[in-house]
Amino acid sequence: MNVEAMYQEIILDHYKHPRGRHLLDAPEGESYQVNPTCGDEVTVQVRRDAEGHLHVGYEGQGCSISQASASVMSEMVEGMDVANADAVRHAFVEMMHSKGAGEPDEDVLGDGVAFIGVAKYPARIKCALLPWMALQDAQVKAGIPSGEEGAGR
Repeated sequence: MNVEAMYQEIILDHYKHPRGRHLLDAPEGESYQVNPTCGDEVTVQVRRDAEGHLHVGYEGQGCSISQASASVMSEMVEGMDVANADAVRHAFVEMMHSKGAGEPDEDVLGDGVAFIGVAKYPARIKCALLPWMALQDAQVKAGIPSGEEGAGR
């Protein structure tokens, strides 16, 4: 099996068997995002526990790329400290803007590396980024540090 086929299998597996697909009982922040181009929708909720670990839940509908990306995002950042979750989000966003060039760090991105092929298609980049942008927005709304100030800590 070639790498591209393996990546497609990972995306399909996350689409068919989503991880972390639920809303939180007591979210601190929530973001609803829509990709009007193709109709993808996602709601991401976050909260931080006493130890500073991030908890994420989501619901959504749309194409396999947006929904698989939400599953990967949820699985990857659930339970991470905020700084590491931000580093993962930043690495994913960077990869999606790479136009498919470069070598994504599998140690940082895990199953997220499967989306490197999606980065070659500008029309699909927004699909893959939708849940990650909702995560960042939900963190901001919750007052949980996010964005560039959280990367690299």
